[in-house]
Amino acid sequence: MLTISQLAAYAGVTVRAVRHYHQIGLLPEPERDRSGYRAYDAAAVVRLIRIHSLADAGVPLARVQQLLDAGPEEFADGVAEIDSQLRAKIRRLQRNRERIARLAAGEQLALPRSVVGYLDRLRGLGVQERYIELERDAWIMIAARLPDQIDSVIAKKHEELDDPDMVRLYHLLGGALDWQVDDPRIVEVADILERLMIRAVADGETGAEGFDDQFVALLDATMIKSSPMAGRLLAILRERGWQGWTRIERVPAESAGGVGTEQATVEQRSSSARP
Repeated sequence: MLTISQLAAYAGVTVRAVRHYHQIGLLPEPERDRSGYRAYDAAAVVRLIRIHSLADAGVPLARVQQLLDAGPEEFADGVAEIDSQLRAKIRRLQRNRERIARLAAGEQLALPRSVVGYLDRLRGLGVQERYIELERDAWIMIAARLPDQIDSVIAKKHEELDDPDMVRLYHLLGGALDWQVDDPRIVEVADILERLMIRAVADGETGAEGFDDQFVALLDATMIKSSPMAGRLLAILRERGWQGWTRIERVPAESAGGVGTEQATVEQRSSSARP
């Protein structure tokens, strides 16, 4: 007969593990001998080795009892099911490792590769990093909102970067975070945006599907808080008959120089430098 420490040694586990198996009912606890010690036989050694082998193979302890008591066919089915679960867990862990490996790149953690590539293209155009960080945060929210559409949206954004107006707009906005409200370059930004909006109307561009009012307001608030010039830019566009930022709406112009008074909603996300 064996003591608990001898039993543990035979099975290659700790005494603490043996006691835990007693506690959860996997290993029956034997009667104590006259000296008050537990005495284990060969059957206990065999059962403990089987428990340890299953647990060491990744079988959850909650399933070990079922497999220990199963017949050959049930045992095989149970092992196959656990193997399938382990494979799925391995795939999840591999995806987690890939995401963790991208932590060093910062923005890649929360963004699809297509968006990362687009931001890198902006860097190649000389757009300042402060503005890219602002746009990156907007894309993080958009990508989470439209996961199945984000790649096509970004493909459209790449096409737009072939437009000299768009490139010029990015160069201006890249340094606009420090502009004051009376900076004359704000008017140039408004001019470019208006041209882009007019082209979007002519082309029937209606992007931004899937954005509810609350999400639109969130993106707009982020833009407005980014720089003192943002409010002034929106005011100029309003004077010309445009309202909003993420979802731009054609409204009656507030000055004689406005571009019109007809009503036409233009959800212009995919046709300007903003996300």
